[in-house]
This record gives sequence, C-alpha cells and structure tokens, in this order.
Amino acid sequence: MNRLAGRTKATDEGMELGKLILREIAYRKLNFAMGLLSVAAATGCLVAQITLLHKHDLRTEQILAAKETQTKAALAKLEDDFRKITLKLGFNILILPKDRTPNDLFADDQPPVYLPEEYADRLAKSRVASINHVLPTLTQKVKWPERQRKIVLMGVKGEVLIHQGGQKPLLESVAPGHAVLGHELHQSLGLKKGDSFAFMGRQFAVSKLMDEKGNQDDITLWINLREAQELLDCRGKINAILALECNCAADRLAVIRAEIGALLPDTRVVEFASQAVTRAEARNRAAEQAVIALEQERAGRANLRAQREAYAAMLVPVALAACGVWIALLTWLNVRDRRAEIGILRAIGVRSRQVLAVFIGKAGLMGVGGAAVGVGAGLLMGLYAQEPASQEIAARLADPKLFLGVLAAAPLLAAVAAWVPALLAASQDPADILREG
Repeated sequence: MNRLAGRTKATDEGMELGKLILREIAYRKLNFAMGLLSVAAATGCLVAQITLLHKHDLRTEQILAAKETQTKAALAKLEDDFRKITLKLGFNILILPKDRTPNDLFADDQPPVYLPEEYADRLAKSRVASINHVLPTLTQKVKWPERQRKIVLMGVKGEVLIHQGGQKPLLESVAPGHAVLGHELHQSLGLKKGDSFAFMGRQFAVSKLMDEKGNQDDITLWINLREAQELLDCRGKINAILALECNCAADRLAVIRAEIGALLPDTRVVEFASQAVTRAEARNRAAEQAVIALEQERAGRANLRAQREAYAAMLVPVALAACGVWIALLTWLNVRDRRAEIGILRAIGVRSRQVLAVFIGKAGLMGVGGAAVGVGAGLLMGLYAQEPASQEIAARLADPKLFLGVLAAAPLLAAVAAWVPALLAASQDPADILREG
C-alpha cells in the first residue's frame, strides 16, 4: 500500500510539474520563443554546416567519378589511335646479330652473320614487352646474274603467330615460286604482275609490284624465305627479325632490349620509325596530363573542403556558445522578474526541486522545439546554399543519426545553460523574498 501510495504521489507531482511548466511557457511566451529561436539558430547552423560538408563530399565523389570515366575513355581512345598509327607505320623494332647495324644488311663487302630461324618462334612464344608482330627475314645484297645488276634480296615468310593470336599480318607472305618487286626493279625491267622471270637459275612469277618509297625497298626483291635460304645456302638461318612493339616510347626501349637480350643471346635491338616514338611520347604526355588534371581536381576539392571545414569549426562553436549564453540570460531575467511569484509558490508548498525542474523543463522544451525547427531549416540551407543539390545527392543527405543526435543534444545544452539561474531560483528562501516584497 505504501509503495502504491508513493507511486500515486509521484504521478501527481509529475502531472503538477507538467502543468507548472506549461503555465510558465504560456505566461512567458516571448521569453520561450526567443529561447527556442536561439536553439533553432544554433542547431540550424550545425546541421547546415554538416550537410554542406556532406554535400561537398558527395559532389566531389560525383565529379571525380565523372572525370575518371572521361579520363579512362580518353586514354582508351589514345591507345586505339596509337595502335592504328603503329599498324600504319609498320614494324618499328629490328633485331640483328650482335655487333651488326642495319646498314650491314645492304652491304656487299661484309661477311654474312646469321641467327637461328627458331629465334623468331622463341620470341613469338614469349611475353616480351608488348610485341604483337614477329617477322623473320633473310636480307642480303646480291648480284642478279641474269640481269647483271645488284639488288637487295629479302626472303620472308608469313609472320610467326604469337601467343595471343588473331593479328592481321603487317606484311603478307610470299608464296613459293612467286616474287614481289620494288618500284625501281619493275620499272627498269618492264615487269608487270603475272610476268615470269629468271633469278639465280630459278623461275619466279611476279605477284605484286611495290610503290615508290625512296629507300632500299625500291631495289628489293622479295621471295619466299625457304627459297632465299636455298639460294644463299643458309638453310634454317636468318639475319634479322622485324617486330612491332605497340608502346615504343623511349623509356620502353631499354626494357625491350633487356628482355630480348635475355631471351635471344648474341642479338641487338634497333628501334626505328621515330615518328612512332614521337606519337607514343605525345600519347604518354596526354595520358599524364589527364592524370594530372584529375589529381588537380581532387586536390582543389580537398582544399575547398578544408576551407569550409575550418569555417564550420569556427562558426558552429560560436553559435552554440551564443545559444547557451542567451538561454542562461533569458532564464536569469525570468528568475529575477518572478522572484515574488517564486516566493509565493514556495510558501504554499512547492518544493525547491520542483522550482528547479520548472525552469530546467522549460529550457529542455526550448531545446526540443528549437532543434526540430533548426534541423529542418539547417537541412534546407545545406541543400540549397552555394549550389543546389541534385536529386541523387539530396536523397543521400538525410542522416537520421545526425538528426536524432541533434534532437537529443539540444535539450541537454539548453538545460545545462539554464542550470545556474534555475538553481539560484530554487535556492532562494521564500521568507526573505516575501519580506522584501
């Protein structure tokens, strides 16, 4: 019975306290409204700044993702363009016997030095750098006995298939018994496609006539590699390997040389087609610029965020402190103006803790109401300030944890701010107050 009576008494006291708080608010509407607005301003400032920073992060994420996509697309286009350019330019790597130069291939006063033909197969089966085409050749300056003139003889066969497979050959193979003639040869000899001619005792049919190139190709006769090896008595041997490396920038050449040197002993690697190198360097520079631009954008957004964060770190504490001081001042003014009423309440039996609870409860309700208004206003300011948020970003800005945290913290801040003035009100002696009155 005593426990039930205690509960009933506590319930009655709670109801009475609630009525006192509501009456206090109704009697001092302006005081309550001013306190509520101060809490709304402080919480709105906090929510707006946090929302702005979150919006900035989401917008940064969007911008960087878009730029990364653009960069990848641009680099992919550069790669494809460069691949097409290198294919048009033809072979750009020449592998020779050690201590030989490209000029030695066309000199008739140098003793021949050969490489095993299987070197081409070995290179094609390896994964050296980014070599995509491999063509073994046998090249030698010889006398054409039937025509009494010197020419460049080049024996070629189809490109050796490399490990990826599926490449379109840069240079078509020459079928046995057929020949391809350079511009100077077919012009001076009056040969046309389909004509037959004798060369070193063998008959060949013209399968293709080359356009003028202004180099050794104009006096070159291409025949099948096997037939060239038989005519020069060097079966199973070659003296050069042509290759296409699709990333022939200068910084790759040293890597290619080292890898090929380890794979093919007693060889040297010569890079030619400087135009391809220039194109590769231009492509690499463009790629570097794209990456630099992306990093600059990232750094710029990070710097902007740091500035906004510094501003928020200064503004929010000032706003919260001002709110606390303002609520404390409003409560103190309220206590001072209502000393007589407080004395009467104490005299008719209202306890000091109830007086304390009235002012603390009033401050807490200021906090709850102000936080509700401030959260909404702060969210709206964060959404539309500086740059309006897109629908996608706006949908991701709502943070229930932040809102609940603000709704819980604001009443606590208001109660703490009102604590000292409320404690002064509760500790006053009603007899002294009434005597003064």
